[in-house]
Amino acid sequence: MQMARSVGLFLVAGMAAGGAHGQGRPDMGKLSATGGVSQLEGAGGGGLVPWALITGYGSRDSWGANLHYTGVRTQDYTLATAGLAVGLADRVELSLARQHFKGSLAPLDRLAIRQDIVGVKVKLAGDAVYGQDVFLPQIAVGALYKRNKGVDGLGTLGVNKVTQLGAKDDSGTDVYVAATKLLLAQSLLLNATVRATRANQMGLLGFGGDKGNAYKAMLEVSAAYMVDRQMVVGVEYRQKPHNLGVDHEKAYDDVFVAWFPSKQVSVTAAYAVLGDITVFNPKRQRGAYLSVQAGF
Repeated sequence: MQMARSVGLFLVAGMAAGGAHGQGRPDMGKLSATGGVSQLEGAGGGGLVPWALITGYGSRDSWGANLHYTGVRTQDYTLATAGLAVGLADRVELSLARQHFKGSLAPLDRLAIRQDIVGVKVKLAGDAVYGQDVFLPQIAVGALYKRNKGVDGLGTLGVNKVTQLGAKDDSGTDVYVAATKLLLAQSLLLNATVRATRANQMGLLGFGGDKGNAYKAMLEVSAAYMVDRQMVVGVEYRQKPHNLGVDHEKAYDDVFVAWFPSKQVSVTAAYAVLGDITVFNPKRQRGAYLSVQAGF
């Protein structure tokens, strides 16, 4: 109920702010795919990495919004993310997401963890589309506030909080700077993001731990090739901190294909490698990623 009320207030605020910036209705003025897709934490970008692009198709005189649902399945775990995002005047992005992480193999076959994420992103300089004749990429700064909702399925072990697994906190904020360069003549998008974080597995296993509690700067990169107006293929890489002794956390990477049949709908499929998740299932987790986004 609390999440539903937040979503309602978020939509009302986004529409009101969008109207204040310009038209009351979205103009769909941006080029196809230039809002990116919905990243696992709800921000506009690739599947793993937030980009400097602002979500939605509203131009600088309008606004846009989208809903998304993403599912990832590896050998031992599943992760589902659902959320919404609003882009205002192609300058500000607001996002809400809920992640649901579950185990499927003993001894963690009953494991279930939920996390809520509130995000904001602001474009600072450059323009990915109109800045073709300058070296400066589009640059944005963003923050993702995350609150872990606790641990289910480990009651027999007396564990119901991530802090009981070694994390220092059950909430935290990631701060990032993203630079995105779109080379239309070469049909190429390049992105580099630097994130300051204490999150363990994006925050699903809490923040900080017995191996470290300080913010660390992590590099995240993406490269995407636009096959045509409707199809984009690419790769991503995301560094991760290693704060927990029970979690040999490693980098994420993926290979993805994004299909944009219209500005209202996009579908992204990927093969993702998510490294080790916990010492209880000590193998490199890899599997399918599928995301559907609908918006304007």
